[in-house]
Amino acid sequence: MIMEYTKLSNGVGMPLLGYGVFQVPPAECERCVSDALGVGYRMIDTAQAYANEEGVGEAWKKSGLKRDELFLVTKVWISNNGEERAARSIDESLRKLQTDYIDLLLIHQAYGDVFGTWRAMEQAYRDGKVRAIGVSNFQEARFFDFAHYVDIKPMVNQLQCNALIQQRGIEGVLKEFDCRLMAWGPLGGQGVDGIIKSDLLGEIGQKYGKTASQVALRWLTQRGVIAIPKSSHRDRMAQNLNTMDFTLSDAEMDQIATMNQHDTGTINFADMNFVKYLIETYG
Repeated sequence: MIMEYTKLSNGVGMPLLGYGVFQVPPAECERCVSDALGVGYRMIDTAQAYANEEGVGEAWKKSGLKRDELFLVTKVWISNNGEERAARSIDESLRKLQTDYIDLLLIHQAYGDVFGTWRAMEQAYRDGKVRAIGVSNFQEARFFDFAHYVDIKPMVNQLQCNALIQQRGIEGVLKEFDCRLMAWGPLGGQGVDGIIKSDLLGEIGQKYGKTASQVALRWLTQRGVIAIPKSSHRDRMAQNLNTMDFTLSDAEMDQIATMNQHDTGTINFADMNFVKYLIETYG
């Protein structure tokens, strides 16, 4: 399989396409990740909150791959926020993932003691436990506020992003801090429908012998957006991965840009009820 990479602000090369395990049950995770690695994925995205880091660790250890052939991403959950708790949780993630280092570590949510968490992540970065650090679900104003004050600037911001949720508004501030956009839900997710059934994406795909989903993923990676599609079916995993052997024209890229329905996503991470739920439940 062809794979393209993006270079993070610190020079670390990161695959533009990976496999995400959000909502993959712990009991299924090892099998799913093994299948993903088997069809050619070399980046796996997990999180402490997914409760399946152990499955990722078991799968890659049994895969026969060398550690430097794999790019592992995980996230510090809000219940582990704060410098001391975050530091302990990073060591626990390393244990569960069966690795000496994490390739990319993200703060999962923008609330709680994120500055304390970031100090722990900066120290883990300096100690070689982590190769790159970033954030997840930090929308435009929150991202700027956070990035403005920290010593090591976030290298990645993972947001809901796809052909219907294009995240154009945050592009300027990400560029200002040399931060890469990483897409969760690159084929929909969380209240989004219409990508797989899109007539436009289907018509464009016919020209290249590709599906609407493959066109949608290629549109993201051609923008330089890192994408982590999820599937529990091996054939669909392979199909999602096989998206870098064709190039969309400028006109096709522009056509797909007209599909935008939400510029920031279907979840308002600044909504008071959502924030109250996060803090009171996990903080």
